[in-house]
Parts: sequence; structure tokens; C-alpha cells
Amino acid sequence: MSESTPILRVRDLQKYFPINSRGFSRRHIGDVKAVDGISLEVMPGETLGLVGESGCGKSTAGRAMLRLLEPTGGEIEFAGHDVMRMKKRDLVPLRREMQMIFQDPYSSLNPRQTIGSIIGAPFDIQGVKPEGGVQKTVQELMERVGLNPEHFNRYPSEFSGGQRQRIGIARAIALKPKLIVCDEPVSALDVSIQAQVLNLLEDIQDEFGIAYVFVAHDLSVVRHISDRVAVMYLGKIMESAPRELLYTAPVHPYTHALLSAVPIADPDRERARERIILTGDLPSPSNPPAGCVFNTRCWKAQDRCFSEAPVLREISAGHKVACHFPETGGLNAAAMTAPATGSDFSEN
Repeated sequence: MSESTPILRVRDLQKYFPINSRGFSRRHIGDVKAVDGISLEVMPGETLGLVGESGCGKSTAGRAMLRLLEPTGGEIEFAGHDVMRMKKRDLVPLRREMQMIFQDPYSSLNPRQTIGSIIGAPFDIQGVKPEGGVQKTVQELMERVGLNPEHFNRYPSEFSGGQRQRIGIARAIALKPKLIVCDEPVSALDVSIQAQVLNLLEDIQDEFGIAYVFVAHDLSVVRHISDRVAVMYLGKIMESAPRELLYTAPVHPYTHALLSAVPIADPDRERARERIILTGDLPSPSNPPAGCVFNTRCWKAQDRCFSEAPVLREISAGHKVACHFPETGGLNAAAMTAPATGSDFSEN
């Protein structure tokens, strides 16, 4: 596959969860539109950050891209394969190339299995016999992610949260996939451990050329690790752009509001910048508003916003926005020149 060809293409992806009435009849009375028609592309070896507030559908979107959740509609193309049309048994060999790192390092590992069997499971499922044997390969993977290979026969309960997440990373990279969906992989960890895990993910990406879809709500983490960023709200993508362009010159009002809430370590610059407080009601994904889904909280909303849904359109090279009246001028100088947070994600 050419480096200029996306490893993952998603078109109009939808994931609806049915709402049924109570009682004997259990009639279908509506849907929770967790993901409502998103489109994106991921290039080989790059990291696409998928951000938004809790409940916006970003984790559901990540799982639907891999068909860990069955999509309601849309198109998914991975490495030239039409994932949506494949039968589940045909997806098994494709799982070698598309993996996932889960958010909770405590519930994503089977407490009754040893670390060796957990990390070695992909070899067993795919029928792969690595040179030197499974145990040797698993111990090499453990060492690669910063774990003691001598702990091969220990159980998850004997490890800390950060160590458990390293186990999950080792399992995900065991078969050298081309794509990994990282579902908030550091949100359950302490800040100092977050830095270590993020640096590990970057090192692994450089070594194996893996593409990441990095799902997160922490904008400082996304800024550190991502090449491009897509902002989600109520199941839709509001804006997408290369990382620095989105952080210094956002055009969607929702992106402005998100970035204005990110703390700055410098008190003088923190006081100098404008803080945007969103008012209005957060709509339910089971009953989204007509027109633009952000119109109930947007200070720029006009009549058109309540009747016509904006299309995600390109306004400059690689910069797309779904807004009828996008902002101009980027962020104020304090926000543009300041780091996203006081956390230090340099090499540890």
C-alpha cells in the first residue's frame, strides 16, 4: 500500500442503539444516535486524535471502526478491504492488522489468566507460531513495553494500573498490526504514568509504523501525540485539521469553547485569555436538534442553523469544518503561545 493511500477510510459511519418500549410488546420507539454519519481518513503511520466531551460518541466510533460494535450504516475500508461487507469469520484474519487498546486496564484483562497467556493469546487465536516459540516472543514483548520478562506467570492483580496498560499494549502489538484504536488509554492513569505510556506508544509507532486512532477527552494529551485532530459533538465531527492548525486557529465555535477550558500553567496568560462558558441545554442523542446539533449552545446560531445541518467542508488544505458561520482569527495570543497544560510530556 502506498504511503499516500489512507490505511483507514470511514464514510458516513453510523451507530444507533435502539430504544424499545417497556412491557410485553417491546416496540421499537426510537434510537440513541451515538455516532451519526462521521467521515474520516487515517494515513499509514500517523495518529488521528478523536476528541470531545464525555458522551459525544468518540469511543463508540472507535469500536465501530473495528466492528467490535456492529455499525448501523456507512462504509469502512481498511487496507483495501471493505470491512462492512465482510462476514465475521472473514474478519478474524484481518484482526491481525487492526487492534485496540482499551480504556480500563483493570477490566480489559482476564484476572484468571497469567500475563503470558494474555499477551500470547493473539498467536493462539491467529494460529501464528513465532520463531523461537510463543513464550520467548511474549517475554521479548514484555521487555519492549517496560515489563519484567520474569513476571511471565504472574496474574493481572499483581500489577499496577500503569503496568496493566503496558500489558494491554503488548497484547495489541503482538502481531505487528497496521492500525491500533487507542480508546482513552491513559485517562485512568496518574499524570506521571500517562507521560510514560504516551512516550511508549510514540516509540512503538516509530519502530513499527503503526497508525493510531487516539480517542481522548484530554486536549493536552491529544496535542502531544496526534498529527491530526477531529473534534466530535453529539455523534458528529465538528472540525478536523492538522494538530497545530486546530490548536492555534480553530474556526468552529465548539472547538473554541473546548480550547478555552484547557488550563495554562502561566497565571498571567491564564488571566489574559478569554474563557468561553457554554450555556443552553446539552441535547439528548436520542432526540438531537434539527439543523446543527450545536445550535442549542452556540452563541453564533442564526435561523439557518436551526433548519439546515451544516456539511463538513474543507476551508483550507486539510482543514474541515461543519459550521455555517465559522469563527475567524484563531485563538487570542495568550492561548496561541501557551502550552496546552502544565503537564510535562517530555521523555521520562
